[in-house]
Amino acid sequence: MRTARYWVIPAFLGLLAGLLAPPALADPVTIASYDYETSAGGWAPRGAGVSVATTTAAAHGGAQSLSVTGRSANWHGTSITPPFEKGITYNVTAWARALPGQPSSTVALTMERTPSGGSTTYERIGAATVTDAAWVEISGAYSFSVDSTLNLYFESSGDTVAFYLDDVVFSSDSDPTQSGLSTDFETGAAQGWAPRGSSTLAASTSAAHAGSYGLAVTNRSASWDGPARNILGKMAKGSKYALEVWVRSATAQNLGLSIERRLSGTPSYERVVAPTALAAGVWTKLAGTYTLAYDHDFLSVYVESDTGTLPFDIDDFSLTYIAPKPIQTDIPSLKDTVPFTLGAAFYRGATLGEHAKLINKHYESVTPGNALKWDATEPTEGVFTFAEGDALVDFATDNDLQFRGHTLVWHSQTPDWVFAGATKEILLQRIENHIRAVMGRYKGRIGTWDVVNEVIDENQPDGLRRSPWFNIAGLDYIRTAFRVAREVDPDATLVFNDYNTEFPRKREAMFKVVKQLRQEGVPIDAVGHQLHVNIEQAPASWIESSIERFAQLGVEQQVTELDVSVYTDFVSSYATVPAAVLAEQGHRYKEIFDVFRRQASKLTSVTIWGVADDATWLSSFPITRLNPPLPFDDELQAKPAFWGIADPSQLPPLSRQLNAPAGSVEVDGKRDVVWDYLPDAPIARVGNLSAGFQVRSASGGLYVLGEVVDATNNKTDTVTFTVGGTAYRIQRGGTHAQGFKAHAKKTDDGYRVEAKLPSGTATEVKVVVDDATGPEISWNGTISLLPAIKTTSAPKGTPVVDGTVDSVWSKAKEVTTGTWVQGTSGATAKVKALWHNGTLYVLARVTDPVLSEESPNAYEEDSVEIFVDPENNKTKGYDDDDGQYRISFTGHQSIGGTFDAFGIRDNLTSAVSLTPTGYIVEAAIKLPTVTLAKDALLGFDLQVNDATGPTRTAAVTWNDPTGQSYLNTSRWGVLQLAK
Repeated sequence: MRTARYWVIPAFLGLLAGLLAPPALADPVTIASYDYETSAGGWAPRGAGVSVATTTAAAHGGAQSLSVTGRSANWHGTSITPPFEKGITYNVTAWARALPGQPSSTVALTMERTPSGGSTTYERIGAATVTDAAWVEISGAYSFSVDSTLNLYFESSGDTVAFYLDDVVFSSDSDPTQSGLSTDFETGAAQGWAPRGSSTLAASTSAAHAGSYGLAVTNRSASWDGPARNILGKMAKGSKYALEVWVRSATAQNLGLSIERRLSGTPSYERVVAPTALAAGVWTKLAGTYTLAYDHDFLSVYVESDTGTLPFDIDDFSLTYIAPKPIQTDIPSLKDTVPFTLGAAFYRGATLGEHAKLINKHYESVTPGNALKWDATEPTEGVFTFAEGDALVDFATDNDLQFRGHTLVWHSQTPDWVFAGATKEILLQRIENHIRAVMGRYKGRIGTWDVVNEVIDENQPDGLRRSPWFNIAGLDYIRTAFRVAREVDPDATLVFNDYNTEFPRKREAMFKVVKQLRQEGVPIDAVGHQLHVNIEQAPASWIESSIERFAQLGVEQQVTELDVSVYTDFVSSYATVPAAVLAEQGHRYKEIFDVFRRQASKLTSVTIWGVADDATWLSSFPITRLNPPLPFDDELQAKPAFWGIADPSQLPPLSRQLNAPAGSVEVDGKRDVVWDYLPDAPIARVGNLSAGFQVRSASGGLYVLGEVVDATNNKTDTVTFTVGGTAYRIQRGGTHAQGFKAHAKKTDDGYRVEAKLPSGTATEVKVVVDDATGPEISWNGTISLLPAIKTTSAPKGTPVVDGTVDSVWSKAKEVTTGTWVQGTSGATAKVKALWHNGTLYVLARVTDPVLSEESPNAYEEDSVEIFVDPENNKTKGYDDDDGQYRISFTGHQSIGGTFDAFGIRDNLTSAVSLTPTGYIVEAAIKLPTVTLAKDALLGFDLQVNDATGPTRTAAVTWNDPTGQSYLNTSRWGVLQLAK
């Protein structure tokens, strides 16, 4: 505590200090200002009994100032932690005035600074004689040169003098909003980090990621409690920053990096890095970018967990300004290259700077990702928050952009209160109140609304998702939503929006529901196809089929949320996405927009789900990873994905890869069953010409198959396979060159060609399909020569699933696991399969004399994994009905699939029994998405995991040699159903 002795310093020394302080530059950058018009702005009392409050009793500028009363010592006053950094000169100005009747005193602005590892010093910045007669300016300059903890405060030489403050401004001779910030704790201090709650922060040598010190975080009281760093003044509105910090936890937990900002005391929270899984004891870097888009008077970055209060360490934090790269003005505007309205999903940050320029150049429609969802607009019943929505709609209006509203009724991002205690009548009334308020506010300004979102579940008999909406109100919640929406804004286009509409089962389920509702008179104007796809799936032909299918209902159609993931599964991750993958993404955009252009008469708009790769939901869903799915990269520059839309002639060449397993085929133009073990590789459609093909390796050559869709029957239509530089030409009329065997045969929608080519060891393949009176399409790439796909059969039969081998199993064919994916010996299984009605039965007799489930990871326990692809699609990811069914030797089940196995998690019934040499697993797997019948083909495999203590030491499959069965289905074997 300081004493009154401070005040014996002659006044002229204060004046001298001011004269000797470094001068300010002509146009300093303002980094923080406080006018106290709405709040104290973070200024807090300094000293017991001191009161700090805004008041209208006096003001230098505006209508309010800050009153400082209740002082009883000269050092009492008001203080704040300033956003100052070493090596920069700051200028501070403020205005002060005594309260009426208060005596004259010297009001001083002082810095309390504690150097790392040093003693606290008190450094005067400025002072002035203050009376109650008029406002007086206090100003000065300040800088410091070593890492320090700072506390800036106003005090008075009169112990009890009460005074006003107003218009406090911090400025700088350089720009702290671009100079960045880093903390490495090497001084042995917290370097400005402070607890958000009751946690304890301590620089420690045992917490170091690099160097000698890190910051240990202990005694946390909540998931949000932990280390926070004041970054007020280090970010400028509209600027973009990279933030990263290294984190470690002795116990596995999920940690993320977030921003807290406040304005007038109202807090908001934004994720920079979503909570990321940390392996115990392993340092993990949390890294992300953030664009400051809001006014604020408080700004802080902090590390938090998603749940729990476990301790953790942090180290090597950095905040780096990212200088904006100007958008390209010499490239086509995307909106001018398509025959429909092209839009983008956006957010507040995208309304500023280069992002705003990008939107205006390339898009003519915008839709908010989150700002108009229920949790954002009505977090509490009857209390609406429209600030964010208003800002986005105003931006669209000011820039002559169309606006899509997203979304009024959804099962996600809906506050709990909506369903709490709700009867059907209450819930429908809440829907009505919400839609009337939200749509009514923007009537005439938002022309299209996603009224209901993601209400279809193709696995239900009626096709409807069993959400709280449906469980309480049945189909009436959809009827009510559309009815009220039409009443509120008769001119708005009302959309029924969902994902996976390109998949045949989802397509048909949604078709039936929409058809029924429209027949009832429900005012559904349009259907929305989200189209969150990846670089391989779903096939473009499925997208086209969906548009053509819904055209039969006479509804408007919109693509509402398009993006193209660079991953085909939910686990893989790139440190840097390869150029070849970005090229593939570009060609994928091309084939999808080819569909859109062909179907333009049925399609009114396409919305891309994001402005650029720097802000995409796929960065954190389904896991945190680098996933750039949009036409523009992190720096807002055009990618191959852009050229795939705007000008495909600019795309880099694409070389694809195709599996060519061994197999023998009768070359007669008929489709042998061996071709059905894999799906045909599609050749992108041009006009009305499309095709698919396959290759099988054989002794002395390659068998090839081409399935061509071409309604114009011309004998000179041609399929040419070029292998190893030699072209093999097969005409639709049956003519082909000498030296190889080939056959062509008419099909319902075109023709089929088969051939055996003398390829030698060549693996470079090009396929060209030429319509003699139309276009040409082609595929170019390499083939991988693989062993034959293993096949087995399953006769019809119904065993009792009890772990006992019933006699019905005797008629089933037995296969043995023998493909080692880990180790070269260990537990194996003899496997059989049966089927009946809609259920597949699997029996695995495992030889494993030593059993263990010590590991906390299910895959490292002694167990059997059954893999089933009901449609045998052989994809590099999982479809919604593909499943990984794991059963341990104690009967514990764990199920893997897409989206936490949503579509299959209730399909498995199993039983286990122990034997002298191991254990028996008997399983029944319901397959409701397909009709099981004789000759049907299922993708199928089985893996045996062999544990020794807490570790898996071996794993063996029946067919798949990759060890990736849990990620994709492309190398599974085939199970054919028999009588």
